[in-house]
Amino acid sequence: MIRITDLRLPLEYPADSLSTAVAERLGITIAELLDFNVFKRGYDARKRDAIVLVYTIDVTVQDETALLATFSADPHIKIAPDTTYRFVAHLQEAPDLRPVIVGFGPCGLMAGLVLAQMGFRPIILERGKKVRERTKDTWGLWRKNQLNPESNVQFGEGGAGTFSDGKLYSQIKDPKHYGRKVLTEFVKAGAPEEILYVSKPHIGTFRLVKMVENMRAQIEALGGEIRFQQQVTDVLIEDGHLRGVTLATGEQIRTDHVILALGHSARDTFQMLHERGVFMEQKPFSLGFRIEHPQTLIDQARFGKHAGNELLGAADYKLVHHAKNGRDVYSFCMCPGGQVVAAASEPGRVVTNGMSQYSRAERNANAGIVVGITPKDYPGNPLAGIEFQRQWESRAYELGGGNYEAPGQLVGDFIKGIASTQLGSVEPSYQPGVHLTDLATSLPKYAIEAIREALPAFERQIKGFSMYDAVLTGVETRTSSPLRMTRGEDLQSLNVKGLFPAGEGAGYAGGILSAGVDGIRVAEALATQLTEANHDRNYPHKLAQR
Repeated sequence: MIRITDLRLPLEYPADSLSTAVAERLGITIAELLDFNVFKRGYDARKRDAIVLVYTIDVTVQDETALLATFSADPHIKIAPDTTYRFVAHLQEAPDLRPVIVGFGPCGLMAGLVLAQMGFRPIILERGKKVRERTKDTWGLWRKNQLNPESNVQFGEGGAGTFSDGKLYSQIKDPKHYGRKVLTEFVKAGAPEEILYVSKPHIGTFRLVKMVENMRAQIEALGGEIRFQQQVTDVLIEDGHLRGVTLATGEQIRTDHVILALGHSARDTFQMLHERGVFMEQKPFSLGFRIEHPQTLIDQARFGKHAGNELLGAADYKLVHHAKNGRDVYSFCMCPGGQVVAAASEPGRVVTNGMSQYSRAERNANAGIVVGITPKDYPGNPLAGIEFQRQWESRAYELGGGNYEAPGQLVGDFIKGIASTQLGSVEPSYQPGVHLTDLATSLPKYAIEAIREALPAFERQIKGFSMYDAVLTGVETRTSSPLRMTRGEDLQSLNVKGLFPAGEGAGYAGGILSAGVDGIRVAEALATQLTEANHDRNYPHKLAQR
């Protein structure tokens, strides 16, 4: 096939005439256009009164060779890349010591699925509950101020991504098109087919729940085993090689291969791994607040007269400001038409995150407004970043009243440096509730200073962004893992063979798609290593390479 990139058409261009536009771009007749499909569709809204759709289209024509020769100098007409996923191995018989995956978020989910599809029959250990049970526990915090430390937004089937916007796009380099494999499996499990071609695909929480359940069923049908409410409390390491894991129940599982897909909030597990000598190091992350505006304000600012267009949907934004004090302030995890959610996983602490349903039809837009920090801000051992997060999460709990309400402040009051006492036109969406206060002591002074400077600067990009009544809710601390469990080229721990750190918690992903991609990568690395080990043990009859 031939791939056309950057095909730009007016927003009003009729979809049923797309074949005509493709033929015209290639200089051929409709009869010579045998078939085509939309690989990607996005939009360019830099000129809001002249928004254009931007297509990437794969095309089959009668004489591909001649056409490519005609457009040999055109960078936007080339051979379409092969995005077919190919397994690195396939077992006819599962290994005696089955591989173990710790964590069943997007990374563990995809690692488990790929290993199961290759015949490895993985054992997956998840400290939280099944997705529907954890949903009830999560509502317990949102509706009744009751936190379950083992079943919440962070812990349980589907991971933190289940209670998010379900964003499925990333800026990672993906030369092997693993992202396509992730999206394809999501569609098979019930995600809308449009995630395969829209430029910023999302699923939404309710659809994620059913999708995760379907993928679990597929893993089990292929011989995989998923155990819920099974926390790993220790690892057995002998002479630099992993030999098993111990559960909170006291049970030991013998294995030579473990994928650590912990997520960024398994702080007690990080502590245990550090005590066992697993190599890890500090890494930068960000912290800040959630900000809420009326979604209509964002739509109008971004799309102008096209606000409400069905193809455009609810508008998002991406903002960056370089503050005078040297700090970068940027928008993070923007959720159009969504809500701010309570994302705490430890008693006595408040954490915020953002979430949207598939429709993105709620009244407010929300995003994290966060400040980049580095290990220089929290010197110490590799776990110092966790203690830094805890400090500000505990402070937020105090400022919110000590009952899991979140501290909040109007943007206008925050810029002026005065406490808020009354809401304006924007009603915050955070549950169990927002306690108005002064956020000046909720984050380090340099972060407060940088955000105060950034908000008016963002006004120049989105009219109304620094509106007085917009609401800031604190605090956002779980933007990414504050540490990295460093791994080598073989994707194993630098000092523990058989241990494969992966995903967000290990510091190698940031979002559902990138975590899923990393899950595939480590699954392949494990399969390759185990395949080679079995071959060295003279068991080639177990393997059928393909």
